[in-house]
Amino acid sequence: MDLLTDREVRVLGALIEKEITTPDYYPLSLNALVNACNQKSNRWPVMALDEASVQEALDDLSRKGLAGPASTAESRVTKYAHRAQEVFNFGRRETALLCELMLRDPQTLGELRQHAERMHRYDDLASVEATLQKLIEWQPPLVRKLPRLPGTKEPRYAQLLAGEKPEWTAPAEEALTTSQVSPAADRIPQLEEQLAELQKQVADLNRQFAEFKKQFE
Repeated sequence: MDLLTDREVRVLGALIEKEITTPDYYPLSLNALVNACNQKSNRWPVMALDEASVQEALDDLSRKGLAGPASTAESRVTKYAHRAQEVFNFGRRETALLCELMLRDPQTLGELRQHAERMHRYDDLASVEATLQKLIEWQPPLVRKLPRLPGTKEPRYAQLLAGEKPEWTAPAEEALTTSQVSPAADRIPQLEEQLAELQKQVADLNRQFAEFKKQFE
């Protein structure tokens, strides 16, 4: 499959997301698709695409067999739909993660699990990692596991539909300042998961101590 531009990735990702999250309003008109591409929530980086650039991306995606006009008898306005399912034949589990990576920059397992939850609920981080591994092993690979950034403990994952990015292999000092790093708020899911684990351990210790005290009562 030919590589996509960043703009094509955003348009395709927006179409996939809206089919899953708002099926009653899908397929999308050009205006609705522009708004979906430019929305400030669940997007990073935030873009400011106009109708002409989105239409151009749609035309390119259509030539690549990934999107195009949808036949809707009840609408006079042309609406557009993705054809990713026909190309990849993925289930919701794989589709949700790939879509999430298309709408944001590289993310950790915890970030992906939290952000993709609106499209598919994953039982745990292991299920997220196993699904990503399928995308990594796809031929050609659709996802890549990136090295850990300096000062972080978790590796990130990135989609390869638009190819490799120079900042992924930037020197350590450059990697810390690159604009491709996700916002600090995206680290919250990891902290919440760690806190939950600590709370569980404290509860177990309290239970064990209570049982120990009973021996002397």
